Amino acid sequence: MIQTIDELTYKINGCAMKVHNTLGNGFQEVIYQRCLAIELERAGISFVREQEHTIYYEGIHVGTRRADFVVEGKVIVELKALINLEDVHLAQAKNYVVAYDFSIGLLINFGATSLQFKKIFNPKYNSKSSKSINPVNPDTDNV
Repeated sequence: MIQTIDELTYKINGCAMKVHNTLGNGFQEVIYQRCLAIELERAGISFVREQEHTIYYEGIHVGTRRADFVVEGKVIVELKALINLEDVHLAQAKNYVVAYDFSIGLLINFGATSLQFKKIFNPKYNSKSSKSINPVNPDTDNV
């Protein structure tokens, strides 16, 4: 059983790396989503795909959004298959983490030649600065 959020995000990233190493880049997001589901299952990590969450504005239901994955009920995972991640993608992932009231999320991009991932922190739960060095991939910022 996975003990900490850091261990869980490390394992998720490992599963994503296996998918990217196997497929490379160039496929649609849904293909990576299906393959990541296979790898998470093989790793014994529980998850829900495309889980719908209600979005509220000042206590009023205004719509729903689907997270690509909710892993172990602790981590929101948003996938992309883009050549370059842009600020709008980081903002979307951060909005999901905050709106769904999770402490952490991962934004994983399979579209670049090297796998990209960003750790997204909910300021409500984390006193860490908005950017810190990613211990798994120092060239990737945490947001």
